[in-house]
Amino acid sequence: MIDGPGERDAGKGPPPGGAPLAAHFFRHESGRLVALLTRILGTENLEIAEDAVQETLIQAMETWKLAGPPENPPAWLFRVAKNKAIDVIRRQRHSVRFDFSDGDRILLNSEYTLATTMETLWNKSSIEDDMLGMMFACCHPGLNGESQISLVLKTLCGFSTAEIAQAFLASEDTVSKRLFRAKEFFRKERIRPGIPPDAELKERLGVVLNSVYLLFNEGYRSTHDENPIRTDLMGEALLLGRLLAENPHTAEPRVFALMALMCFHASRSDSRVTSEGGLVLLPQQDRGLWDERLITEGCAYLDRASTGEAMTSYHLEAAIAYEHCRAESFAATDWARILHYYQWLCRIAPGPMAELNRIIVVMQVSGPAEALRELEGLSDMKGDPKGMQGRCLYHSLLGEIHARLGDSERARAGFETAAGLTQNEAERKVLRDKAERLGR
Repeated sequence: MIDGPGERDAGKGPPPGGAPLAAHFFRHESGRLVALLTRILGTENLEIAEDAVQETLIQAMETWKLAGPPENPPAWLFRVAKNKAIDVIRRQRHSVRFDFSDGDRILLNSEYTLATTMETLWNKSSIEDDMLGMMFACCHPGLNGESQISLVLKTLCGFSTAEIAQAFLASEDTVSKRLFRAKEFFRKERIRPGIPPDAELKERLGVVLNSVYLLFNEGYRSTHDENPIRTDLMGEALLLGRLLAENPHTAEPRVFALMALMCFHASRSDSRVTSEGGLVLLPQQDRGLWDERLITEGCAYLDRASTGEAMTSYHLEAAIAYEHCRAESFAATDWARILHYYQWLCRIAPGPMAELNRIIVVMQVSGPAEALRELEGLSDMKGDPKGMQGRCLYHSLLGEIHARLGDSERARAGFETAAGLTQNEAERKVLRDKAERLGR
């Protein structure tokens, strides 16, 4: 596995040229390299591991540019990273407190056994287990959600600080401070990467799944980028989800359900954006562009998710996504079945977004008048009605309902208000176009 290409390479040829090729393989292998090095050096030395991996990239870009790429680029990267790690331990032995006190790592303390021990540690462990262990470390409950996702992107997905800042509309300084605090937490608490014990696994796995889903959602509907969707973020979430689904410790029905959900949504990526970068809504999407391979994979995961007795929000959202994927057209969609799933979802995981999406389906099943009554009733629910009315989806739905009822003025107001509440430029354009058409 160390010598093989990453999953993200499947079906895609690498770009030509030495330096671009180095950057390509580095992005795809950096998470494995960091995870492996961190298991050896400890999470308290995560930054040292990242520096060693970064030095590997620099050497690859310089060497491959002059001599051309090696026959097996991933194997070359792993071999150089291993040598960098040996150099780091030798160079910083007296300035950094390396805690090599457990198991085979104790032999790293001696110059006589350093190289041979590193060779043993480098080859004996499973890269997938290292990646999974780092996922749990990055999603430690002692860190907030923003720090968790930032760490996942930085350590496991090879994103730069600038790329993380761009993805989440934050300054590089803010992201740098967030990452610094997280690494300080690792140093202070001596967090070890690894799958938690059974007593903690259920709760900790829930946090990991939430982070993976948040990462996927940011790609599926980008809120902080000029692109309406970010297929790179969706790809990273799918990679991490597959690691969870294929490990016996974390291969649970809720993991399979989340994978099914992400596969179904990702299958529609090519149909959701025009060649000019505009957003295409579900009724207008060319279903011939939907990725049948991902739909088939999603169906397989959905079958595996049916084992056990627990019903989670991932199960119901995956079932809803499946109904869209199996429908031959928008008009042929089984809206009644989808409404049933949304009603169930609102019972087990109530929230504004679930309720708003349920009312969208009510409009398809029972018409705009019934949807308006339900939406007005929703605004009167206990809680903060301003929180509901401060959402783009609320006003977009209100605009659609009034448009179908023939009230152009209120419909236009709804679309214009919704356009002012979204940070996605492509989505804003769709809403403003709807408002303009009503004004003609």
